[in-house]
Amino acid sequence: MKFAMFRSGRSRHLGLLARNEDTASPLRVVDLTEAGLARDLVDLIGKFDGLRSRLAELRDAGPMVEVEAYQLLAPIPRPARNIFCVGKNYREHAREFAASGFDAAAASATDLPADPIIFSKPPSCVIGTGQPIPRHLDPTDTVDYEGEFAIIVGRSGRVGADDDPMDFVFGYTLLNDVTARELQKRHKQWLLGKGIDGFCPMGPIVVCRDAVGAPAGVRLETYVNDELRQSATLAELIFDVPTLVAVIGRSISLQVGDIIATGTPAGVGIGFDPPRYLRRADVVRIQATGLGVLENPVS
Repeated sequence: MKFAMFRSGRSRHLGLLARNEDTASPLRVVDLTEAGLARDLVDLIGKFDGLRSRLAELRDAGPMVEVEAYQLLAPIPRPARNIFCVGKNYREHAREFAASGFDAAAASATDLPADPIIFSKPPSCVIGTGQPIPRHLDPTDTVDYEGEFAIIVGRSGRVGADDDPMDFVFGYTLLNDVTARELQKRHKQWLLGKGIDGFCPMGPIVVCRDAVGAPAGVRLETYVNDELRQSATLAELIFDVPTLVAVIGRSISLQVGDIIATGTPAGVGIGFDPPRYLRRADVVRIQATGLGVLENPVS
């Protein structure tokens, strides 16, 4: 099943995508909020097992609305906690980042992390597809893109040694870990460079785990002004989805609605010589198998 958040009037609604919806425009959904079934995605996850058969009926034959008549929002417009992010989780990106000189931790361009590098982005970063990335908020004018596959947590608690980490995964979405590179380098710790308001486009939909299957087969691509910049499958991750959930969940009790961004492939702006940072009126498009298209202009 696939879900999307959208604004109807002054309120936020959760929609269930039609069975044959391929996430192309226009999206057609059953309004679950109007039907009294769920206020938002976090509310739905808590009820999901009990609603599964009813949702299947609605997906096949429920009353549909076209979401493009409204404003699409991020699947979780204001997360309850910081977004968990993973640095240098594709081998070629780890190498390009080290070679760029922006990595204060790398001893050489051949260094690869022995354990996941975890940092976070605050909830105030999150915007939806179609909303502008506020490049003007970076005083250093070094705004870069990072297309990522993100996990939506569907079970609360600590991940124990005997737990299957995938039992904590509800579904997946797309995310752009927008970064002010000079701030990232200057402060030698990534929060300020990556935590600027509006620097985390997310969406456009959430796809349930069982609808995606094995994440390793998903291909992730990022385009800037229709030029392909990043392309990789999740099989190329250094630390895969269950490993990331387990590592984070052993130290920090997970909560329903937590978001884990899994890292970005090679091809970011700092990987070019000279760097190719985002400019006003650029358009960044991120897409992945079955997860639709996250597209944002740059302001």
